[in-house]
Amino acid sequence: MLELLGLIALLLLGWLWYDSLEAREAAVRAARAACEAEGLLFLDDTVGIASLKPARDSEGRLKLQRAYDFEYSDTGNNRVHGSVVMLGKRVTLLNVGLLVVPNIRTLH
Repeated sequence: MLELLGLIALLLLGWLWYDSLEAREAAVRAARAACEAEGLLFLDDTVGIASLKPARDSEGRLKLQRAYDFEYSDTGNNRVHGSVVMLGKRVTLLNVGLLVVPNIRTLH
């Protein structure tokens, strides 16, 4: 019986690993596409996991919600943080951040 529980736990961990790889690749594609659409540079060509938790989709099914962080640049000389939230393998939120434009006052 203990061997069966160990096998089930190992299969669940394998499923979680494989599912996480697919979700991560979808997050990389979404971040890359968003940066290209906005004329930004997608830095390091990767995303990093920020959180993992269960959540319900619009139909009430329980899925894993993953939040990923990434960095991009608008000039090539800076790094700005962005994020992608995935529910299962679907992008639910993509944030490329707000670039702060300094308020420059002139004397004219």
